[in-house]
Amino acid sequence: MVVVGGGPGGFASAIAAARRGADTVLIERYGYLGGMATGGLVNIFPNLSTISGEQKTYGLNQELIDRLDTRDGVSYPKKKDWGTTDRNLVEYYLKANMGVFYLRSDPTIGGKRRVLYTAVVDPEILKDELNNMVKEAGVDLLLHSWGTVPIMEGNTARGVIFESKSGRQAILAKVVIDATGDGDMFIGAGAEFDDTQDNRLPTAWLSFVWWMANVNIKQYEEFVDSQPEKHHELMQELKDLDGYTSFFKGILENQEGVIWFHCIRPEDKPSDSRDVETLTNAEVKYRNRALITYEFFKKRVPGFQKSFIMLTAPQLGIQGGRRVVGEYTLTKKDLESDEVFEDTIAVIANTDYGKISHRHPSLCIPYRCLVPRKVEGLLVAGRGFSSDLAIQQQFRIIPPCICYGQAAGTAAAIAANAGIQPRKVNYKELRDSLTKQGVHLPVISGAPDAVRPSEERIDAVEEYLKTLTGQN
Repeated sequence: MVVVGGGPGGFASAIAAARRGADTVLIERYGYLGGMATGGLVNIFPNLSTISGEQKTYGLNQELIDRLDTRDGVSYPKKKDWGTTDRNLVEYYLKANMGVFYLRSDPTIGGKRRVLYTAVVDPEILKDELNNMVKEAGVDLLLHSWGTVPIMEGNTARGVIFESKSGRQAILAKVVIDATGDGDMFIGAGAEFDDTQDNRLPTAWLSFVWWMANVNIKQYEEFVDSQPEKHHELMQELKDLDGYTSFFKGILENQEGVIWFHCIRPEDKPSDSRDVETLTNAEVKYRNRALITYEFFKKRVPGFQKSFIMLTAPQLGIQGGRRVVGEYTLTKKDLESDEVFEDTIAVIANTDYGKISHRHPSLCIPYRCLVPRKVEGLLVAGRGFSSDLAIQQQFRIIPPCICYGQAAGTAAAIAANAGIQPRKVNYKELRDSLTKQGVHLPVISGAPDAVRPSEERIDAVEEYLKTLTGQN
């Protein structure tokens, strides 16, 4: 089998498939694995637990964190603190400007903030650890190789054509996994897809991430505390110059004085991450904004006098995009359904929909969301899974994509070894295999019937989306 794309969905697919015994080739266009988690500098694994602190995401996600932990390459709250309202810990994450990833309000206790199980990773250590994992699994890795189109026989994917410095080559495979994020393979295969985007939502915008080092954070904080009006005045001046005024204070150990700028801004229309002119213009524009920001901070803001740009992300990121039309499409109605699908392959914490998240703290993901409706021999792993905008908005982040990849790789290996199409994979065999890999799945027998949501409760989802777009 062949996996196209070495991001969260891709490396997880390849590792899972090879561990299951399938001959596996992983094609990645950059010189490293990890995608947005490494090359995009979006080094955050959020929402690993519910708001109350119950861990939901396991499998390869937890294995990665455990492996990085032995190398001082990850930071996360201690297990005893998942779900805590401890004021000192809450203030720690607020002070680091990381509340959006680590904290959620709990209306059942007067709106107090609780701490989530979220991890931040060192992207350079993660790159190396991923190389180790794919080699240990026996994956045939091809970096600097760009998967271009699938090889089709009728409506069945039979392999992939890719380009590299070695020229144009082809790989034949029993199963192809599209982990490109942009749906490059399933579009080429003729699969149905949904590419609607809402430009009011961050999923429609490209992002450019960069890190600054040698910042005297203590001096900066003293300045903000002692001269808030002056700080506000400076930030307004920077904003008028088209610079970025907000940053995260890096919380990785051994990286004192490092801050992270995650620069995401809306444009006049949704970004098309498959349009080369859009990508080129974004690279030029966003890099210019980064240098405007850096020079302003260095010259004008206390604590930044000796700072420098540590690194910039070698790849632009986008959170949304094309979504395959699968055998099942998750929609906003599923946010309030407690249905345990017979083909559930992952359970993801639902932390971002206010009161809905407290009534329904997790969402089951069915395998059918990874299976294109009208194309054989192909699975989708990553943010292109079958979903609507409300689902993609929160369930396209790195940990869920790793879950989708682990399931897709496992299913592909089962299908290849049995000589069947991926859609014919036995759900119980797939779930049993994932369970043996450390994925925590709900028991199917005796599961309650789905509780379908009322229109009144669906309106709550719409209200949440309005808060994201600033309509309230």
